[in-house]
Amino acid sequence: MLLDRMNGVKRTDYCGTLYRESEGKQVTVCGWVQRQRDLGGLIFVDLRDRTGIVQLAFDDATEKSVFEKATTLRSEFVVMASGKVRVRSAINTEIPTGEIEIEVEDLKILGVSETPPFEILNDSNANEELRLRYRYLDLRRPDIQNNILMRHKIVKVTRDYFDENGFIEIETPTLIKSTPEGARDYLVPSRIKKGSFFALPQSPQLYKQLLMLSGFDRYMQIARCYRDEDLRADRQPEFTQIDLEMSFVEPEDVYSIAEGYIKRLFKEILDVDIPTPLPRLKFTDAMNDYGSDKPDTRFDMKIKDLSDIVENCGFGVFSDTVKNGGTVRAITAKNAAGVYTRKEIDKLTEEAKGIGAKGLAFIRWSEDAPSCSFAKFMTEEEMAAIYERTGAEKGDVVLIVADRKNIALSVLGALRLTVAKKLDIIPNKFNFLWITEFPFFEYNEETGNFDAMHHPFTSPLDECVEYLETAPEKVFAKAYDLVLNGVELSSGSIRITDPVLQGKMFKALGLSDEEAHEKFGFLTDAFKFGAPPHGGMGIGLDRLVMLMCGRDTLRDVIAFPKVSNSSELMSGAPAQVDEVQLTDLSIAVIKDKE
Repeated sequence: MLLDRMNGVKRTDYCGTLYRESEGKQVTVCGWVQRQRDLGGLIFVDLRDRTGIVQLAFDDATEKSVFEKATTLRSEFVVMASGKVRVRSAINTEIPTGEIEIEVEDLKILGVSETPPFEILNDSNANEELRLRYRYLDLRRPDIQNNILMRHKIVKVTRDYFDENGFIEIETPTLIKSTPEGARDYLVPSRIKKGSFFALPQSPQLYKQLLMLSGFDRYMQIARCYRDEDLRADRQPEFTQIDLEMSFVEPEDVYSIAEGYIKRLFKEILDVDIPTPLPRLKFTDAMNDYGSDKPDTRFDMKIKDLSDIVENCGFGVFSDTVKNGGTVRAITAKNAAGVYTRKEIDKLTEEAKGIGAKGLAFIRWSEDAPSCSFAKFMTEEEMAAIYERTGAEKGDVVLIVADRKNIALSVLGALRLTVAKKLDIIPNKFNFLWITEFPFFEYNEETGNFDAMHHPFTSPLDECVEYLETAPEKVFAKAYDLVLNGVELSSGSIRITDPVLQGKMFKALGLSDEEAHEKFGFLTDAFKFGAPPHGGMGIGLDRLVMLMCGRDTLRDVIAFPKVSNSSELMSGAPAQVDEVQLTDLSIAVIKDKE
């Protein structure tokens, strides 16, 4: 088929922008054929572009050559149609343009299509791997297009808000020096300096601090970041961060600017009012109550400590755990006994073991008297105290873990989410929460050392400085996370600008002066020339869009995402390169031994 030429004809309207008020208007529209219905002397074509669908009509009044061309149309052909808007004889209430159609006077076929590997439909049930292999087709689906369009609107509101609040958008480099930031760096070999490597930034952290030292007191950037880590539904190896930094601020100032942004964004994009100030919860309280530093607070089911009740009980699993420095914790699933049969509880036990627990004790109160996996070892008084502490009553299920504190809390935190989803008790709303006062260090059991929970430039709370060298477990940070519906949306902190304090921090992390200067010297040297107090945060744009679009995976809101092994199915990246390129870089590839 010889394709038509546009010959100077221009599109006048998008498909989804024509309504009853457009009746009589002469229009030219362009797009893809969603479907063609040939009824003999009457042909209807649904034409689709990114704004929606409009119906094209061909009948006995249509010029013969145009009508014959319409008979050849198939799904995903690209066409241009010109004609007059008229009111439909039968209204379609399922689409916004359902009151009108275009009486086609001229038709141009601009592109033909083979039969696509899947239908271009909302909520396609096609295999995701297949859709990602043909991502350019998947992106034609209206639901995916709407996600990308919402992302565009979110970015626009973001830039407007921060500009109106005095922030300057400044780009930072994407080829930088490798510095330890938690995850593995993506490395880029240098052709000029043989054996040396750039790294792709995990965040613009050091550069945005340097911008504060440079006098740009309010910085922001829609920044691309890269981390070589295992992927999950809410992780990608390359991601986008709404990055900001402010001089002469304390945590309250950062909270205020971030809350103003969230309030503005959700009102403009979703017409949802987010009440501010947002609630806050200290890290320690979040872990004790929810078993997570990013708790979903849309439902209750808090963790309860039973250690004092069972420390001298006859059930050795409980009493021995407490005597050995562990803890016994529980959650209560209200009205869950009808859903959680013994078989279903066994599944939860396997999940708990998969996370690290030795087992799972339970109380299932489905009859007049509760069924309990350990009651025969307990006194009536002890069981009554457990019922009172957990709030258990008829119809409920209580799940109990006895283990080291960190394991017990993390297991119950995970089970809490599993049970809530099973019971379908999570309401459809947006619950924001600040998590504050993070521990500065976390103990690394493999190395026996304390590592920085955040980056090493995070400032400790003033009252904790004295413990830096003597009791690192007592040091808490001026660090904060913004959580939305159980997803970490943002992380930030107030930074260290005192060279003496920074030296103490490096020492506490086990870094010698030489090592610290080798890794961070260009930043610490800058601190010698007058560093303003500053702090900031990075908001995950991809996660924000995912939650605002009501999606479960980042892949639905990124145009060309990676899959779990960090590859892109459409292009085949990463891929091998030829020997000439490797030779230029002085790199040899060592193949794994079979």
